Order: sequence, then structure tokens, then C-alpha cells
Amino acid sequence: MDKKLNELKARLQAELRSVQDSEVLAQIKNKYLGRKGELTNILKEVKNLAAEEKPRLGKLANDIKFELQSLLDKTEKIVSKPSGAGVDFDPTMPGSRREEGHLHPITLVQRDVEEAFAQLGFGIYDGPQLESEFYNFSALNIPADHPARETQDTFWLENHNLLRTHTSNLQVRMLEKYGAPFRGIFPGRVFRYESTDASHDHTFYQLEGLMVDKDISMANLIAVMKSLLSAVFRTKVDVRLRPGFFPFVEPGFELDIKCLVCGGNGCSVCKQSGWVELMPCGMVHPEVLKFGNVDPSVYSGFAFGLGLTRLVMMKYKIDDIRLLESGDLRFLRQF
Repeated sequence: MDKKLNELKARLQAELRSVQDSEVLAQIKNKYLGRKGELTNILKEVKNLAAEEKPRLGKLANDIKFELQSLLDKTEKIVSKPSGAGVDFDPTMPGSRREEGHLHPITLVQRDVEEAFAQLGFGIYDGPQLESEFYNFSALNIPADHPARETQDTFWLENHNLLRTHTSNLQVRMLEKYGAPFRGIFPGRVFRYESTDASHDHTFYQLEGLMVDKDISMANLIAVMKSLLSAVFRTKVDVRLRPGFFPFVEPGFELDIKCLVCGGNGCSVCKQSGWVELMPCGMVHPEVLKFGNVDPSVYSGFAFGLGLTRLVMMKYKIDDIRLLESGDLRFLRQF
């Protein structure tokens, strides 16, 4: 009898899985629990059992009858609901929270920078990360014996190709394509073959800026930089300019920003100096203009390479650059 009761329960469960109609459900209910149903027929056998078995099997029969009735009642609630209605929906119950993604801190800052430059009339451009030696070095007036070409700085590939070491690779590409006058920024990922520490990584983000027109001077560069930093940090930021040598600009400068992680007191990010190198900048070298088919006797311009990843570190006071590319959800969920 135990076997019959359990088989009955299994058959009912199997039939209820495909029920979508109230009439069919009523037929199934009558088939199993009706006055002449299968459960009734099984229960009639109880009187023929031994006296010591009757209490146990009687209880089992009642338990299964209760389970079957409960299954039928739940199925009836489902098939009786109008199409599209939820199952056992209670509008007073709190909903289940969806896990939502969010933008990476680098993307957040990049969008702030792009918006600031767009308001100044700059276009936003993208270019290849797999680059030729010509656009990454030669067209930027970087001679063949310059240290930047050495393997400790560059991921060299076959056929004189490489992973770009800076977003400056787009300077001549843009001038070739659009000519002068031109103003644009080129954000993107760059690669350096070097050891990592709190302020250096082999993969990071830069943002190159280029403006070429008639009568462009360093005053234009300084004005643009002040507008940019005010838009990103939304507060006054201390900066300093110091002379620097870069083959693609003349004169060249380093623009440093007072470390916002330590407030200028000294930390691992600023190497205890209180200042962080933010961008090399300067007036575009005449040779670079010539590579871009622009006449340097008519046009001049400025260029800068903004350390976008370092800008992120300053804005959010992040003390280790490696966190940004780590994929650690504990870190990313803070943003």
C-alpha cells in the first residue's frame, strides 16, 4: 500500500506540470480525489490490513491526501490568474534587488574630461593601439637612437609594429586626415614595458590633446589646462610648469599637479615629493607639423599628453595605480 500511495502522488505531480486549463484541472482532481477516485479506492484497502499496520498506513494516507490537495490548490491559483499575472504576487512585499553594473572610475573621469574639452570646441577621436614605428616614433621627431625606442619601454611586435607607448601616435594621423586648423583630444589605452609599483603600470590610460591654428601660443595652452583641471576637480588645484625635453614639442614643459592623495605632504604616489607629473606639453615641433603636411610657417600649435590614469588617482585619492586594472570588485564597487 505504501508503494501505491507514493506512485499515486508521483503520477499526480507529473500530470499537474502541464496543466494550463481549469477544466482539465477539475478532471484531474476528480480522477484522484473524487468519491470514486484513485485515492478513495486505495483507502478502501485499509480495512483488509493487519491491525498493527492500520494506524501507520492510515496516517500516511491522510498525509498524502493533504499533499495532493495542496498541490491541486496551488495549481488552481496559477491557472485561474489572467495571462501575464505574477505567481502569488503580493505588492506589499519588498522587491528583489537587481545587481546593477556601473562605470569604471577611469571612464567617469574620461567623460568629465571629454565634456570639458567639447565645451572648448575640441573633437574626440580614437585610433589604433597596435601601431607602426613611424607614427609612434619617427613622425613625432623621435630619432632612431632615442631611449624611448629601447625594449625596456616598448612592447615590440613583428614587422616594426608595436603596442603604442602613448596616444601621441595620433598627432600626425589626425593632421594627415583633417589638416589645419585642428583641435582634438585622443583618449585611450597605452602600454609600457616596465616594472610596476604604486605609481607605474604596464597598461594605463592617457589623453593626448592637439590644437593647430594660426597664432597659437603657450598662453592658449595654459588657459586650456586651467579650464580642464577646474572642470575635473571642481576646486582650485595647484600646478607648476617646469622645463622638459620632448622631441615632438619645442619648447617643452612638464606640468605637475600638487598631490591630492596626501595634500602635498609626500606619499608613495608622489614619491614623497608632494607633486605628481601629470602631463608633458609644449608647442608642436615644426618637424611634426611637416610630417602632418602642415606648413609650420603658417600654422603653430600646442600638444599635451595627459596622464588620465593619474588624474583618476588624484580625483579619487587612490594610492596604488594597480588597483585600477586589477578587476577587484571590492575596489570597483566603491564607485
